[in-house]
Amino acid sequence: MFQKPLTPFFKKSSYWLFFAISLSQWNVFAQTSYTTDAKTLAKGQQLFQANCSTCHNFLQKGIGPSLERATTELPADWLKKVVHNAPEVLASGDARMTKLFEDYKQVMPPFTQLKGAEIEAILAFIHKNQKELARDKEAVGAVLDPLPEKIKKEGWQMKLRYLSTAPTTGPKAPLARINKMLVLKGQKDRVFVSDLQGILYELINNQWNIALDIRKERPQFISSPGLATGLGSFAFHPDFPQNGLLYTTHTEKANSALADFRYADSIKVTLQWVVTEWKIANSGTIPFSVKGRELFRINMVSPIHGMQEITFNPLAKAGDKEYGLMYIGIGDGGASENGFPQICNSTNGAWSSVLRIDPLGTNSRNGRYGIPESNPFANATSPTTVKEVFCRGFRNPNRIAWSPDGKMLITDIGQTNIEELNLGKAGADYGWPDREGTFVINPRGRMDKVFPLPANELAQKYTYPIMQYDHDEGKAIGGGFVYQGKANPDLQGKYVFTDINNGRVFLAENAQFVQGKSAHIQEVELLIDGKPADFFQLLSPAKPDPHIGVGLDNEMYVFTKADGKLYQVVGFSRKAK
Repeated sequence: MFQKPLTPFFKKSSYWLFFAISLSQWNVFAQTSYTTDAKTLAKGQQLFQANCSTCHNFLQKGIGPSLERATTELPADWLKKVVHNAPEVLASGDARMTKLFEDYKQVMPPFTQLKGAEIEAILAFIHKNQKELARDKEAVGAVLDPLPEKIKKEGWQMKLRYLSTAPTTGPKAPLARINKMLVLKGQKDRVFVSDLQGILYELINNQWNIALDIRKERPQFISSPGLATGLGSFAFHPDFPQNGLLYTTHTEKANSALADFRYADSIKVTLQWVVTEWKIANSGTIPFSVKGRELFRINMVSPIHGMQEITFNPLAKAGDKEYGLMYIGIGDGGASENGFPQICNSTNGAWSSVLRIDPLGTNSRNGRYGIPESNPFANATSPTTVKEVFCRGFRNPNRIAWSPDGKMLITDIGQTNIEELNLGKAGADYGWPDREGTFVINPRGRMDKVFPLPANELAQKYTYPIMQYDHDEGKAIGGGFVYQGKANPDLQGKYVFTDINNGRVFLAENAQFVQGKSAHIQEVELLIDGKPADFFQLLSPAKPDPHIGVGLDNEMYVFTKADGKLYQVVGFSRKAK
């Protein structure tokens, strides 16, 4: 049993209703007399979409459990209490909530602002969408434990030193959604950190100084309902000292403008992701004085799996074909688990892909950026091919990094079974939505189940991960970097990464990242300011959401969204026996 802090932090973006992992295990008689009043159902649908749809639907178990049998198998009084104040139910020792917390490692925030009639409307809408158990037969032949070998601690110990806490940008936890750290190279290197709420900071002597507030520049900007919406990523052009160009991705309200990448009008648009080029007039000082130019925007089915990464290859030199080309990771937008896998299953769409563009070019369809001649589909003759695609087949390519020996490393957050790291390769297809890791998944069936690969699969049809772990170990890979600093020599050559959900820190050897094999993963023990620490226990019951960053002199940092704290890695060694 975990220790519950007196003043817990709650992840606003985790709209967990916690209605079921396996609802039938509770064997309860549920209320079936929910109202069918049309106005109440319409209100419930509106409230559900605003507060719950980020994590839940009636088709798949994803970020949150599927709700297809929630109201038919769980008591109404319990459901009302959970929606109203889940942390309070958990703190009371409720057995069902305790089991759900132990399985999901997080709890939804309190929705005490919702009135009783509003909660009843939400439950009525959920009840209207209850489904039968017919899909259970689709689980026949599923792999019950995809990767049975456990990740172990093998003696490595990492020492962290607390540096500072980011400014509060939200009314409730997570108070600071710090998301990415990046060093701007120049005569004097500078460190920048972004907050999903829309602020880019320059970190000077551990002080957080606002460099750009996108909320003031883009009135349609939104950072809710969470789950990486907001200021998704940022990158400086390699020639920034000369041209002063900064690039960002951010979310805006649905239909804020006509999207460059869109799907059938019959499918709902929840929000749009936008790539912007900012011309900075005073690059040597902050706050920046900027003028923005939109490169493109893309529609999304749901608020999840958006555009969480843009980056330039840091190894490319002036004169290289790679130099100045920007990589953009775009997830499936929740299309697959919401019943629209056709949106993200080919090069006819930009979703589930890593794009590569020349932001200074003009030969794209909208004329605002360029498509490099070296792109694998640049010469495609089909008018529907998205020539910007570098590689595809990802559910959520949330981080892209390069190893010192030139490997492009792409992390992909999985559905309900596999987290993976992929070796980026031009033209490759990594399988989503038909593959999850080295397993088959059925995007038109139960996506919480995986199956063995077919014996007659065509060679090279899909490119499989160079590292993977299953959901016994964690539920969302946070990405990482191969250490290249000098202060911690034992860390050289090791790829350090995290799991967002349970806060564990892992490592693998860069030398083992070879296509066709899966690298060995080890867990790292943590010391914070000299004391043994565990992010999950430290921040429970919030989702700790730790991320790895690289700062000055290529030294490594760790920051946690749950509390906005920034740490530096100040030691790494084998633990004394």
